[in-house]
Amino acid sequence: VLLPEVIASYKKGTHSISRLNTLHVENIDAGELRKAACCNLSESFETNASVDVNVTDAVSGAKKIQMMGLDGVYTQIQLENIPYLRGLETSFGLNSMSGTWIQSMQITKGTGNVVNGYESMAGLVNLEVKKPQNMEKVYLNVYGNAMGRMELNFNTGFNLNDKWSSGWLGHASTQLMENDRNNDGFRDQMIGTNVALMNRYHYQGNKMEAQFGYNAYWDRRNGGQMSNIRKTNPSSFFDVNLDSKHVDFYAKTGFFLKKPSTSIGVVYNLKYQSLQTNFGNRFFDGEEKRGYINAIYDGYFGNTDHKIKVGVSGVYSDITQSVDSLSDDRLEIVPGAFGEYTYTGSRLSSVLGVRGDYHNLYGFQFSPRLHLKYILTEITDLRFTVGKGWRVPNYMIDNVSLMSSSKQWIAPSETKPEISWNIGGSVMQEFKMFKQNGSLTVDFYHTRFENQLIVDREENINAIKFTNLEGKSYSNSLQVELAINPLKTLELRFAYKYLDVKAEYNGVMQQQVLVPEHRGLFNIGYKTRNKRWEYDLTTSIFGESRLPQVNLPSGELTTKNRSLAYPLINAQITHVYRKFDFYVGGENILNYKQPDAIIDAENPFSSTFNATRIWGPIVGANVYAGVRFTIERDKEE
Repeated sequence: VLLPEVIASYKKGTHSISRLNTLHVENIDAGELRKAACCNLSESFETNASVDVNVTDAVSGAKKIQMMGLDGVYTQIQLENIPYLRGLETSFGLNSMSGTWIQSMQITKGTGNVVNGYESMAGLVNLEVKKPQNMEKVYLNVYGNAMGRMELNFNTGFNLNDKWSSGWLGHASTQLMENDRNNDGFRDQMIGTNVALMNRYHYQGNKMEAQFGYNAYWDRRNGGQMSNIRKTNPSSFFDVNLDSKHVDFYAKTGFFLKKPSTSIGVVYNLKYQSLQTNFGNRFFDGEEKRGYINAIYDGYFGNTDHKIKVGVSGVYSDITQSVDSLSDDRLEIVPGAFGEYTYTGSRLSSVLGVRGDYHNLYGFQFSPRLHLKYILTEITDLRFTVGKGWRVPNYMIDNVSLMSSSKQWIAPSETKPEISWNIGGSVMQEFKMFKQNGSLTVDFYHTRFENQLIVDREENINAIKFTNLEGKSYSNSLQVELAINPLKTLELRFAYKYLDVKAEYNGVMQQQVLVPEHRGLFNIGYKTRNKRWEYDLTTSIFGESRLPQVNLPSGELTTKNRSLAYPLINAQITHVYRKFDFYVGGENILNYKQPDAIIDAENPFSSTFNATRIWGPIVGANVYAGVRFTIERDKEE
C-alpha cells in the first residue's frame, strides 16, 4: 500500500520574540537585515523599533545607538558573548562590521544575565556571525549608491577535515564623492575607505569544541568643509580626520564532562585599538590595550529543571587618551565571580544571578539580577526583570563628537562608576488572524541611576561641563508592537514607543536633549508565492525632542529649543534569480533634511560654531542598487 506523501512545514519569521527564553529576547535573523541596505552594523536596525541609531554630529557622520532613550554606552554589545565595541570603539565602531557577516542578532531589554558581565544597564545586543561549519561556500555582495559610496563584501566557508572548518569574511567600503545637499559648505559624509577582515576556525571533537579567530579593520576618512572652500582658503579651512585601527584575537573552548548536560567553557579575547581624530583645530589621540577572560561551569542538580552556572571573569584595560590639553589615562583591572540559577517549570521559569567584581580603582561592586517568566496561557507570556548594572564612564571617547563645536570642555572633578537599577516587564500575546499567526507585545522598563556622568551643555553657554549626578536621573520606556500576517506572503509590523528620559540639571528636572519622546514604526514585507520577488517598506515617525540652548552668531540665545517631528521612509525591491539576488531601493524617500544642521557654518572657528544639535537626517533622498551572489555548501559537507 502506497500512502500519499505528507509535508509538514513551518515558516519562521525573520523577526520574533523568543517564547522559550525566560528573558525578553528579540531575535533578528539575516532575512530581516536584507530588508534594507544593510552594509554595516549602524544600518542593521532600520526595521527595528527597540534600537535607535542616531547621527552624533553634522561634520563626521558618526553614529551611536540608543535603547530606552539612553545613550549606547549603557547597552552592552557583544560578539558571540564576547564584549565588543567597548572603550575607544564606542564612537566610530558601528561602521567596523559588515551587516552581511551577521547570521542573527539577539536584543535583550533590561540588565541581562550576570554571565555576560556587569555593564548591561539598559539592554544587551549579541551579534552572531556566520559560522565556519555552516556558512556559504561563496557569498558576494556588491553595493553602490547615488552619493558615491561603493561596497564589496565577501564570505567563504569550507571544511579542512571532518573536525576542522574555517571561514573568511571580508568587507571594503569607500566613499568617493563629496556631497553637500544641505548647502552648508560641509561634506554631508566623510570621504575615505574602511577595510575589515575576519578569519575564524571551528573544531568539533567528541570531548571538546573550540573556536578561535581574529578580526581586524582600518578606517580612514576625511570630512569637513568642501573642496572649493579649501581651495579658496587653503591656509584656514575646517578639516575633520579619522584614523582608526583595530585588531583583536578571540578563542572559545568548551569541554564536555562525563555527566550529561554539563560542561566547562572558557572565553578569551585580546584587543588593540588606536584612534586619532580631529575636528578643526581640536584633536583626540587614544590607544587601548584590552584583555578579557570568562570561565563558566554549566551544570544542574537533581534534574535539568534546575540548572546552574558559576564562573570567574577578568578584565584588563590600559587606555591612554587626550583631548586638546586634557588627558585621562587609566589602567583598569577587574576580576569578578558570578553564579546563576535557572528553574524551568511547567508554567513558571526564573533566572536568579549574582556577581561580584573588584575594580582596582573603585573597589567592590555587587550586581544582583532576577528574571521571571510565567506562561499564563498557551498563547500568553508574562515577564518581569529587575537588576543592577554599572560601568566606568569615559567622558572623552563617549562624547568625542562634541568636539565639533567651539565649546570648551570642563573635565569632571573625579570619575565615579555609573550605577543603575532597571526594573520592567512585558506581556506577549499570540493570536490568529485570517488563519495566520500574529502577536502583540507590550513592554515597560524603568531605569534609575544612583550615579551618572552628566553632560551639561547649558549651565555655561560657552562650555560643556562633565559632572557627577547630584539629584535624580531616570528613564521610562514604553513600547507596543503588533505583528500580523494577513496572508502567507504578507508581513505587517506596527510599533509605538514612548520615552520619558529626565535628569536633574542645577536642581531642575529636565528632559534629556536629543531624545524623541514619541516614535512610531510601520514595516511591510511582501514576498511572491514563487519567492522570486520581495518588496519591503519601512516608515518611521520621530517626534519632537528637546534641544540644547546655544549661542547664535547675533549674540542671542536660541529660542526654538524643540526639534520638529519628521517621517523617514525606506523601501527596497529584491529579485531572486537562481544564485543571484538583485536589489534596488531608496532611503529617506521624502527627502527630509534637518534645517540649519550647523550653526554659524560660515565661520567654523568662531565662538558660536556648533555642529552638535543634530536631531534629524542631514542627507536627503538616496537611491542604491546591488547584487548578491551565493553558492551554498554541498549537503554532504
